[in-house]
Amino acid sequence: MSVDQALTHCAIGLEIATGERVPSKSAFPLRILGKIVKPMALGNDAPMRRNSPTSKEFLVTDHHDLREEQERLCVLIDRFATVGPEGCTRHPHSFFGKLTPGEWAELMYKHLDHHLRQFGV
Repeated sequence: MSVDQALTHCAIGLEIATGERVPSKSAFPLRILGKIVKPMALGNDAPMRRNSPTSKEFLVTDHHDLREEQERLCVLIDRFATVGPEGCTRHPHSFFGKLTPGEWAELMYKHLDHHLRQFGV
């Protein structure tokens, strides 16, 4: 994943967390697995694991303007932080299922941290 693709990928995550995009529904076995994995992924200080499975809606294969995606991601981060818990989507996460606003916030932090570390930021 290139830097521009990672920025686009992270922006998609925030758009889902804020309800600007509706997450797709995973296959039933994945949703069951997500409920099992959720307590291991959230509620602790452990960083997101490398090579974790990615939903199709997060896959970015084309290239985007780096500056535009950087600005877009910064706007989304600011908006997510500003609106607080009431700004989180009520839609279930495609893998983990229903998340509280606090869990959405933790997941977004871990996701951004994961990709920033990936590029040494």
